Amino acid sequence: MGNGKLFLLLVLAAVLGGGVVWVAGRMATPADATYSSFEARQKSWLSAFGLGGSTKAMAGSDFTMASRLVRPAVVHIQTKYGRSKGRLLDRFRQEESEDMEGLFGQPDEGYRNFHNFEGQPAEASGSGVIISDDGYIVTNNHVISQASEITVVLDDKRRYKAKLVGADPTTDLALLRVEGRDLPFVRYGNSDSLQIGEWVLAIGNPFELTSTVTAGIVSAKARNINILGRDNMAVESFIQTDAAVNPGNSGGALVNLRGELIGINTAIASSTGTYAGYSFAVPVTLVKKVMDDLLRYGEVQRALLGVSIRDVDAELAEEKSIPDTRGVYVAGVLERGAAGNAGIQEGDVILKVNGIEVNSVSALQEYVARYRPGDKLKLTYERGSHMRETQLVLRNAAGSDKIAKAEPRRPVEVPALGATLLTSSTALRAVLGVENGVEVVELAEGSILEAAGMQTGFVMLYIDKKPVRKPKDVETILKNSKGGVLIEGMYPDGRRAYYALGM
Repeated sequence: MGNGKLFLLLVLAAVLGGGVVWVAGRMATPADATYSSFEARQKSWLSAFGLGGSTKAMAGSDFTMASRLVRPAVVHIQTKYGRSKGRLLDRFRQEESEDMEGLFGQPDEGYRNFHNFEGQPAEASGSGVIISDDGYIVTNNHVISQASEITVVLDDKRRYKAKLVGADPTTDLALLRVEGRDLPFVRYGNSDSLQIGEWVLAIGNPFELTSTVTAGIVSAKARNINILGRDNMAVESFIQTDAAVNPGNSGGALVNLRGELIGINTAIASSTGTYAGYSFAVPVTLVKKVMDDLLRYGEVQRALLGVSIRDVDAELAEEKSIPDTRGVYVAGVLERGAAGNAGIQEGDVILKVNGIEVNSVSALQEYVARYRPGDKLKLTYERGSHMRETQLVLRNAAGSDKIAKAEPRRPVEVPALGATLLTSSTALRAVLGVENGVEVVELAEGSILEAAGMQTGFVMLYIDKKPVRKPKDVETILKNSKGGVLIEGMYPDGRRAYYALGM
């Protein structure tokens, strides 16, 4: 990059993968319309037509078959935001750039202009991948975050309004649903079997150039690039490729030459805001788990080891007298956490999980993130010169080994504030590091909150020092208040804010 600053840019990206199959010019729907796993749904559909086996890749570097298979199921996602949301995004980008070494970098003019409309809704676009015949679509969280309207455009020009099923900021993934039937979908592959140097394709909508196909090779796996910020719950174990990905591609798919989905393109490394050699995708092994969680439970069921960890490099090995640089070093153990209950101690070196070698923090985090609270894992670890094994039961951030199903979240209009409020998601609370909160999703023009300077996306935590957990709490406190109130809370970027209102 010369002397230019290297920053990691979240790109609105898209690629496609995975054995799209057509029968007599259309796709047929399995009789069973109820399911809890997208992979099971895909297998059921394919088996119904004798298509259960894996597609064979073309010899050499012929990309035509994979391109033809997957292009029908890559979609163009168009989003709209309220006027204040557009100004908010601009402000967040400026502050994040200064505070985090240019996380978003200097966006190209086309992208920046998506958020600079004054007096009209701001617009943006990205990509997504259809993963079921009945209209479920995977994309990046940053593509649709806080959008007031989401439109999906298929390769054949059909348009649908999309509903957000759920999102997970800690992996930058989101699940959408459209009311379509018999849709082409992308077949899941296996990112674990992906080899360094293997050919891959990216298919998406860079710069509004729909269904663009690019090719490259896998450059690295389990790459942590710190693109998801300071959140210690974030999981980054990206597939790194040199396939060209640009603004407009985020949320799309990375595929192998069999046309199978092996990743969701999410970021690029660039000093210009456009492709400069490397792109990064969330591995499909993690995508599958997050999508199924959002489908089944409405939120991601995050399992934790209950340890702080670090990579074993030459310096640490010398300092701690570790014989080699294999594994992941345990720097701390949470009391009564999963690892602590299983006998793991500070100074241990984790070498394997369920027999699979782990040699980096990102690889260990990604592997554990595939599981849910209550699942059991076998750890192989080294203590001093002795090799040991233990079995542990994973727990969530609250210390429970039980599944926590999300309660229904519905927007509630609060006329006294001129606002629409929504109970904050577990994922958002985890990112902000809070236990409660009510999100402001819409503000009426000229409302008391807009006049006070509040913007959409703000999460109310306290009103007059009383915690708020749902919109009803806000209404109750306001009803019982006399005179003014003080609202305390945070924005999604972690900034705290206080608003005094005269009621």
